[in-house]
Amino acid sequence: MYTLITANRNYSSWSLRPWVLMKALGIPFADRLEPFAKPVNYDEFRAFSPTGQVPVLIDGERTVWDSLGIALYLADRHGGVWPDDAAAKAWAACVVAEMHGGFSALRNDCTMNVGVRVSPKPMRPPLVKDVGRIREIFEEGLDRFGGPWLAGERFSVVDAFYAPVAFRIRTYGLDVGRGQAWVDHILACEPMRQWEAEALIESWREESHEAELAETGAIIEDYRKAPS
Repeated sequence: MYTLITANRNYSSWSLRPWVLMKALGIPFADRLEPFAKPVNYDEFRAFSPTGQVPVLIDGERTVWDSLGIALYLADRHGGVWPDDAAAKAWAACVVAEMHGGFSALRNDCTMNVGVRVSPKPMRPPLVKDVGRIREIFEEGLDRFGGPWLAGERFSVVDAFYAPVAFRIRTYGLDVGRGQAWVDHILACEPMRQWEAEALIESWREESHEAELAETGAIIEDYRKAPS
């Protein structure tokens, strides 16, 4: 069986991608959580990850790292990772690559924090641009391939890669137009509900992630368990 190593449910957007992909596709794995215990966890994470980062997939003696690397590895071994339709698969490959390598303003200005709702500060122009592009992607996917998922009628890797964005959209109240239909759909699916439930019962807080959150705006609701 695979072992998937991830970090805090509340903070770790990169961890969510392969986790929700494997859950949604029914790919069995042992779930190992290595929390962000301090602002820099590089030395500790190097014990299992060549980059000192998560996520990491262990397959016997083989270590596979990076959310995209893991997705590509799984696609070689399991059906359903990519859409079946050729046009949908080509589109999905492009927008997955776009998410993996871009949207820096969204990452920096809207740090992932599953358990809170924030009244955000006015958006900087780069964030406005990123949110506008996210809206285009969501609406295009739904219009071209018919929904309810981004590349058609079933969940695929493109949904997994944008899953952390769905949490960010809810946390900060971002406007993605008709793409909100996809946001509502993925947030209601069982793997995302499980991830959220596990995030809300985490009692630890990590200082640097909480500081990043404080820079984004004012917390108006906090559903997380009180810190221990």
